[in-house]
Amino acid sequence: MSKIISILLFLSTYIIAASDKPNIILIMADDVGWEAFGSYGTEDYKTPNLDALAANGVQFNHCYSTPICTTSRVMIMTGQYNFRNYTHFGYLNPKEKTFGNLLQENGYKTAIAGKWQLNGLYNKLPGHDDKTRPYKAGFDEYCLWQLTKEKKSGGERFWSPMLEKNGEEISKDTNKDLFGPDIFSDFICDFMERHKDEPFFIYYPMVLVHDPFIPSPDTVGNASRGAERNKEPKDKKQRKANFVSMVEYTDKIIGKIRKKLEEISQSENTIILFTADNGTHPKITSNWKGQEVKGGKGGMTDPGTHVPLIVSWEGKSLKSAKTDALVDFTDFYTTFAEIANIDLGENDPIDGYSFLPQLLGNKSTRRDFVLCHYQPYWNKKPGQFARTAKYKLYRDGRFYETAKDLTERNDLSKKMNSEVMMTAHEKLKSFLDTCPPAPENIKADKNTKQRPTYPNHKKL
Repeated sequence: MSKIISILLFLSTYIIAASDKPNIILIMADDVGWEAFGSYGTEDYKTPNLDALAANGVQFNHCYSTPICTTSRVMIMTGQYNFRNYTHFGYLNPKEKTFGNLLQENGYKTAIAGKWQLNGLYNKLPGHDDKTRPYKAGFDEYCLWQLTKEKKSGGERFWSPMLEKNGEEISKDTNKDLFGPDIFSDFICDFMERHKDEPFFIYYPMVLVHDPFIPSPDTVGNASRGAERNKEPKDKKQRKANFVSMVEYTDKIIGKIRKKLEEISQSENTIILFTADNGTHPKITSNWKGQEVKGGKGGMTDPGTHVPLIVSWEGKSLKSAKTDALVDFTDFYTTFAEIANIDLGENDPIDGYSFLPQLLGNKSTRRDFVLCHYQPYWNKKPGQFARTAKYKLYRDGRFYETAKDLTERNDLSKKMNSEVMMTAHEKLKSFLDTCPPAPENIKADKNTKQRPTYPNHKKL
């Protein structure tokens, strides 16, 4: 009898421990802003699976990234503002601790699938050909595009892609006629199946919906599915039609992952987060709530930095909730720590604020401002701004009411006409005065030698 009681006590302890560490799946689409999703008010795209995720959870109306992929990816993975640790396009310093390391060290099985582009291939940095970088970043398993091969040598990410999986190359011939996003999502579903009895963390930086804008499996029809399908059409209408199909295939993959969670009885023990790394490509214009929104990728306006964030934790999170709480990409690391009941230490980042309370409907101190410190080293204009949901102030003095001026045509810095506006400007300026210097407005590219960072700057 005592042996049975001991077994029952052990099982109950195991169940409690498991519930303390829910599964976490972070899905990040590539190059698509908030204006392309149904629950946010799009008029051009059908996203029923993401709409259902929002109905089952919380939609954050004010999540902000940086304008391009690498700056956002380094920021979200390390929980640090770019002024601390961003030095090169396409590079994550392997000495940086990521949310993969954090969760792996605390009992999670971890995996990453999709786009890597963080080895320093662009600059041929030391270790750019190191196939173990994902392991060093805290992931037990990986299936990735552009790990040690540039696009010119490895090929495109979509039809018949060359990928690298757990240290081995999978050739274009092996993947002939296969669609990269299907391979990644199959890998994720298999990983979940194999680790359904232990807490897992999956980071899925998707290759969709980045250019070239090509037909998805749902629209390619009887045409060839080889690598030649990766060529973008010159016709503008066809490009947009392909982009629509890519957004809608992104949504289909979300449904596939949710269905797998149901099959392995992990829906209620899993928190799913969906966001994007930056705004939509400038080639694409979308209809949103009665207005046209041109993609702003690469620039610091709202269409370049305003991204979706939909979060669902079945049975735990609020349902069909929308919040105006501010979120930026430093907040994910801190949120994951709180979800997994991990106490952060001196080797963890200090910039982020957990948004778990907003997800659960609890009161908490929300962040007052979002910061973007942007030095692309990518032939784009750098800069620095701080913003609230309504107002935005650049370090050079430009001031906008972005809620009414998405493309920032009306600088209000010299015509503030209300006490509310002046108070907002004063608070934003005071905040920016505590930040490190803004990146200098000089042409910076892969050959730029001086790359200033401020890793020890105080918490903002």
